[in-house]
Amino acid sequence: MADVRKQKKRIERKISAQKRARQNVKRHLRNKTLVLGMRKAVKKLRAALTAKNKKEAETLLKPALSTIAKMVTQGMLHRNTAARYQSRLHR
Repeated sequence: MADVRKQKKRIERKISAQKRARQNVKRHLRNKTLVLGMRKAVKKLRAALTAKNKKEAETLLKPALSTIAKMVTQGMLHRNTAARYQSRLHR
């Protein structure tokens, strides 16, 4: 997806369309930060696992799994995809 700031601003005629455009921008930014947060948590955990740092991996596991679960409840990840991620991290 293109960055919101780089997109040309389209002037909507109807008030409802203007509101919808504002909501879309807000939701896009919120979804983007949540996805990046999940990816960052998983990346840190995988880095700890490859470094064979067991103690750090144990502390990072629970937050990573909870962020993946939050993504499912918010409808940003399919539940089977989240289950696959969680299963692989547990292994």
